[in-house]
Amino acid sequence: MTPPASRGASSAPRPGDVAALLQRAVVLHRGGKLAEARALYEQVLRGQPRNFDALHLLGTIMAQTGQRDEAVDLIGRALAVQPRDATAHYNLGNVLRDLERTEEAITSYDRALALDPRSAGAHCNRGNSLLDLGRPADALASYQAALALKPDYVRALVNSAVALLDLKRPEEAIACCDRVIALQPDHAKVLNNRGNALRLLRRSALALASYERAIAASPDFAEAHCNHGNALLDLRRPGDAVASYDRAVALKPDYGDAKWNKAAATLLMGDFANGWRLYEARKQRKEPVGRPPVAGPEWTGCEPIAGKTLLVYFEQGLGDTIQFSRFVGLLEARGARVVFLVPIRLRRLLRALSPSAELVVPSSVVPHFDYQVALLSLPFVLAIADETAFAATVPYLAAEPDRIATWQGRLGAGGFKVGVAWQGNPQAETDAGRAFPLAGLAPLAGLPGVRLVSLQKEDGLDQLAGLPAGMAVETVDGLDEGPDGFVDTAAIMMSLDLVVTADTSVAHLAGALGRPVWLALQHAAEWRWLLDRPDSPWYPTMRLFRQSSQDDWTGVFSAMTEALAGRLSSS
Repeated sequence: MTPPASRGASSAPRPGDVAALLQRAVVLHRGGKLAEARALYEQVLRGQPRNFDALHLLGTIMAQTGQRDEAVDLIGRALAVQPRDATAHYNLGNVLRDLERTEEAITSYDRALALDPRSAGAHCNRGNSLLDLGRPADALASYQAALALKPDYVRALVNSAVALLDLKRPEEAIACCDRVIALQPDHAKVLNNRGNALRLLRRSALALASYERAIAASPDFAEAHCNHGNALLDLRRPGDAVASYDRAVALKPDYGDAKWNKAAATLLMGDFANGWRLYEARKQRKEPVGRPPVAGPEWTGCEPIAGKTLLVYFEQGLGDTIQFSRFVGLLEARGARVVFLVPIRLRRLLRALSPSAELVVPSSVVPHFDYQVALLSLPFVLAIADETAFAATVPYLAAEPDRIATWQGRLGAGGFKVGVAWQGNPQAETDAGRAFPLAGLAPLAGLPGVRLVSLQKEDGLDQLAGLPAGMAVETVDGLDEGPDGFVDTAAIMMSLDLVVTADTSVAHLAGALGRPVWLALQHAAEWRWLLDRPDSPWYPTMRLFRQSSQDDWTGVFSAMTEALAGRLSSS
C-alpha cells in the first residue's frame, strides 16, 4: 500500500533530516497529536519508503484511529524490512486481535516472544487471544507467564480471574481479584467478577456486597446491575431483583440476559401474564436458545392455524422439553397439524403425546410447514396466564404397556417401592445446589416395608458404594440402554408407589405420567417451582419439599420421612 498523501507536508526530506523528523514525530505521537505525527511519518516515507520506524509507527497511528487494515499493511511492511523486531510483532498481534483475526494474532505474539521472552505484554495479550478462542486453560498459562515477569500486572490478574471463572475455579479467581483490589480498590470489573466467583461458590450474600461495590465504583455498569439482580434472586428477593434488572436494561436496552433474568424473577412470583412475555427475551441472550435447522415465519399466536402445519422446536434441556410438551395438544385442538422437532433421546417417549403429531429429530429432513414456534414460547403465544391450565391435561405421557409388564415382573409386588434419583448432570451450571446426597435418604429407607429403587443413571452412581450401614438401595440393570431415553424409567415409575427426586428431568417425567412424586428443592429453587408452595401447578401429583435454609437437606428428608410414615400408617 502506498502511504497516504500528506496534507500540506513539505517534500521528501534530505537523508540527514530524517532522524530529526522522526524525533519530532515521536514527541508529537506520545503527546497525542496524532495528525501532526502522521504527517511527519508520511514525509519520511516519501524519501525513504522502507524506513522501518516510520512504517511501524505510522501503522500504530492507523490502529489508534481505527484504520486497522491499513495498520496491518504498514506494520507488515515494516517487518519485511526488520523481521526481528519484537515490538512490531507485538503491535501487529494487537491489531490482528482487534480485527478478530485471532489465530494470526497468536502467531504474531509467539514471534514477539521468540525474540523477547520477557515481554509481559505479549504473554498477557496472547492469553487474551486464547481466551477469545475459548481456551481458558491455555490463556491462564500465558497470564501466569506474564505475572512471573510482572507480579502486579493488573491486566493479567484481571483476565486470570476471568479464565479461572471459565474453568470453574472460583476460589483461585477470588484470590486474583483480591490482588487487584489491593492495588485498585475501586476496580469495578474486578469487583463484579469477584461477585461472580462468590455466586459460583453459592455465597450469594457476599456476592451481593461485591456487586454493590462494583456499582458504587461505576454506577452505569449494566452487567454489575444484572448480576446484582441475580444475587438477589439467589436470596429469594425477586421483587428487588426486578428493580436491578430494570436498571441494567435502562443502561443497556438490548441486554437480553437481563431481560431474561427479569422474566425468571417475574415467573417466580407467579406473574405468568408478564412472565411469559418477558421470557421471550431468551432469544436475545448472549447465548440464545437453539433454532430449527430450517428458516420459516414465526407463529405469533395471531395467525389462524386451522389447516396449517406448525413446526414446534425444542430449545433447552430434556426436562424443559418434557414439561412444555403438554401444550402441543392445544395446537392440535386449534386445527393445526403439528411437526414436533424433539431431542433424539426423547422421540420414542414423546410419541405418546399425540397419535397425529409428526416427531422429527435434528438429523431428519424437516417437512414443509407454514409457521414455526419455539416450544417454550407456547404459553406466551397461547396466552396461558391461568396456572390451572397447566395441569389440565395431566397425565399427557404414557409408558409402553409391554415394558410396564416387564418391569413389574422384575420388581415384584412386595413392599412400598420408592424410586429415587438424586443428581442431574454435574457439569451443568443449573445443577449447583440441586443434587442431594443419597445417604440423606437413610431415614426414609429405614421405615418398615420401604424399598428404595435407584432411577439414577450415569452421574452419581458412585454414591451407591458409600451408603450408611443398614441402608439398601436396589439397582436395576439395563435401565434405558440404547438411544431412547426414559422409556424404561417411565415403565418402572408405573410400578412404583412413589418417586423421590432432586430437581432433574426425572421429576418432570413422573409428573407428566401423573405418578406420585416428591421433589426435594434447594432453598432458592428455580422459577418454575414458585415461592414457598408445597404444591406445583404444573403437576397435580407432585409435592414439594423445600430447604428452610441453604444446604439444609436434613430438614427436607426429616419432613419426607415424617410424611411417608404418616402415609404408611394410614394405609
